[in-house]
Amino acid sequence: MSEPLETLAEIIDTKLPGHHRAVLMKPLEEAMLATSRRKQIMDLLHEALGQLRLDLKYIMFDLEATRRERDEYKQKLEK
Repeated sequence: MSEPLETLAEIIDTKLPGHHRAVLMKPLEEAMLATSRRKQIMDLLHEALGQLRLDLKYIMFDLEATRRERDEYKQKLEK
């Protein structure tokens, strides 16, 4: 969770009277949960993007190797 939200939760929990605390804690907990979910999603997206970049590098390597092989076979056929 984010530090500012945790700080806000601590302030609400320790400084506000009970009736105000009850009103504010539920929306704050929902915001903290949403923030946590967003962070998890962003972490998954970063991981997927990294894997995609790696896969693309392998594909480009394979493409270049295939092109070299093609060119070698074309040269052999022309001779």
